[in-house]
Amino acid sequence: MTTTIDNLDNEEFHKPTLPSFLNVLTILTFIGSALQILATIWGFISSKKSYETKDEILAQMNTPGAPSFVKKMMGDPEEFLTTITKSFENRIPILIVGLVAASLCIWGAMQMRQLKKQGFLIYTAGQIIGLLSSLIFIGFFMAKGFAFMFGAAIVILFIGMYAANRRHLIY
Repeated sequence: MTTTIDNLDNEEFHKPTLPSFLNVLTILTFIGSALQILATIWGFISSKKSYETKDEILAQMNTPGAPSFVKKMMGDPEEFLTTITKSFENRIPILIVGLVAASLCIWGAMQMRQLKKQGFLIYTAGQIIGLLSSLIFIGFFMAKGFAFMFGAAIVILFIGMYAANRRHLIY
C-alpha cells in the first residue's frame, strides 16, 4: 500500500499576510522617501546658487508688485537670509542626515512589510531625525514656517497610522 504525501507546508499555509492598509501605507512611504531623497539631493545641488543669488531673490520678494501670499510664504527677510545662509553652510551635514533619515524610513517600511515590529521603530526614528535635522542645522525659527508645519503634520499622521497598525506586526 502506498501513502500520498501532502506537499503543503503547514507553516507556509498559515503564514500571516500583509494587511491591505499596511501595504498601501508602506507603498506611500517608499514614494515619499524617494521624493525626500530627490529633494535632499536637489537642496544640496541648488544651495550654492541660492546662496549666491539670495540678494536678488530678496529684492524680488520686496518689490511692490509681489503678491502678498509670496511675502507671507517667505516670511521675515532676516529669517529668509539666515535660512539660505545656513542651508549653504550646512549643506553636507543636511545631505548626509537627509539621506540617512530617508533610508531609515525605507528600511523600516521594508521591515513592516515583513510584519516585523522593529520596522515601526526604525521608521519612526527616520521620520524624527529628518524632521529635527532642519531645526538643528538651519534654526528653530523654521518651526514657524508653513513648509515645516505641513511636513510635521504629515510625519505625525504617518507615525499615527503606522502605530494604529502595529497590531499586525507579529515578528
